[in-house]
Amino acid sequence: MKELVEVIAKSLVEKPDEVVVTEKVNGKHTTIELRVAPSDMGKVIGKQGRIAKAIRAVVKAASMKDDIRVDVDIVE
Repeated sequence: MKELVEVIAKSLVEKPDEVVVTEKVNGKHTTIELRVAPSDMGKVIGKQGRIAKAIRAVVKAASMKDDIRVDVDIVE
């Protein structure tokens, strides 16, 4: 899942070298933290959070086949 979020984020931002994705696994629950440059934060979140919701939806759909729960947090 980490790689999926990283590929999506790098395709959205102007500074792909500043994209950092960390993954914390706790049993069947995984938390993925996405960090981008402050200037790219708006591109990852989108208007009214639409892009962030879409990223979360794609990751949730991909994680269903592995039977795990994945949360995506976008942090500064």
